[in-house]
Amino acid sequence: MNVADLRRGERGVIKEFTEDVLPIKLLELGCLPGNIIEMVQVAPLRDPIYINVNGSHIAIRREVARQIALEPLPSNE
Repeated sequence: MNVADLRRGERGVIKEFTEDVLPIKLLELGCLPGNIIEMVQVAPLRDPIYINVNGSHIAIRREVARQIALEPLPSNE
């Protein structure tokens, strides 16, 4: 599963990155293994998507979101 697979309100823990190159800005904003990501919103044309990581709302392209592998969290957590 990756970030692009999440639906609004769903969360997951970052496991790894499928590509070696991820924008440095995402790493600086907390997109690191072990951190929780929550899907906030998807734009009307399905790109970009808006996520919450460590209290920061970030807009990322769906292409980049597919590179972030997740372990899904139960919805009641």
